[in-house]
Amino acid sequence: MIYVLIFFITFKKEIFPISLILILALSRLIPHPYNFSPMLAVGIFSGFYFRQFYLSLFIVIFSMFIGDLVLGFHSLMFFTYVALAIAVLIGLYVKHFKFTEILYSGLASSVCFFIITNFGAWLTHGEMYAKNFSGLMQSYVMAIPFFQNTLISTFLYLLLFKLLFDLAVKKKIFKTSF
Repeated sequence: MIYVLIFFITFKKEIFPISLILILALSRLIPHPYNFSPMLAVGIFSGFYFRQFYLSLFIVIFSMFIGDLVLGFHSLMFFTYVALAIAVLIGLYVKHFKFTEILYSGLASSVCFFIITNFGAWLTHGEMYAKNFSGLMQSYVMAIPFFQNTLISTFLYLLLFKLLFDLAVKKKIFKTSF
């Protein structure tokens, strides 16, 4: 109990952004097209805003885990979580959350997610893909239709974060030195 109190006192100024991130992360529980999720954007924004890898990673993984508790666990969880950790790392390199940084970080995290999770699909989906280079390439080709949803959702949610972040800074809800 005392640790929870210390946590909230220490991170009092972080409660609003953490709440915002969790709300958007929980939006993956709403019916949506495949791979249309806020999670990569949440990872990027967490890395940018908190500037602490472990706190940002905890927020993203915890958010994802909450959704997985409801939606169910799957064989690609490890690969998905690794890709989210990379999105957090990418967010750490975002300096001012400008539109060009949103474009590059969104593209980089989406491509990393595509490469990592489809490698995982090739590795874990038994007889679906041959366990050779041709099978690996087949897993990437078959996933191309889903990539556009990853890319679009990442950009849209990053833009939403940008608008909310700019508004919060303007209204002095967030204090920033960026």
